[in-house]
Amino acid sequence: MWLSKALLFCVLALAACGFTPAYAPGGAASNLQNAILADEPRDKPAFDLVERLEERLGPSDVPRFALSYTIKLTTDGVGISTDNATTRYHLVGTVDWQLANVASGAQVTGGQARSFTAYSATGSTVAGLAAEEDASLRLMRILADQIVSQIIATSANWSGAQ
Repeated sequence: MWLSKALLFCVLALAACGFTPAYAPGGAASNLQNAILADEPRDKPAFDLVERLEERLGPSDVPRFALSYTIKLTTDGVGISTDNATTRYHLVGTVDWQLANVASGAQVTGGQARSFTAYSATGSTVAGLAAEEDASLRLMRILADQIVSQIIATSANWSGAQ
């Protein structure tokens, strides 16, 4: 009984604040699916980033918006063994991105996504390289998800600028 009352209260509270789901019909981001084309990837991290963006936003044959990005990756050694060998790394990534209207060329929004992930460098060389590649893939997925969240969060301000 109390659960149904709590649920009713939450629904009424959301309705009272003007909450509208972003992807609902008429929602701010409802017209973004299959409408954004990211720059062509030129390396593995960019490929992983674009792949995740297309998973979230859908591929676009006839885009209304163009997404350009710049990826910056740095690796920091954070674990040192007693014999002075680095055993753990942080992979830090920053993506500066801009979204432009294809028809007018005007920038409609932009921002920066930043995060990190870590990997272990213990074991064989092959294991270390595999761990580094996996960390890079995870980081690009995290950054792509941040970009999509930022696009959706700001879409009410510009998505009508088709």
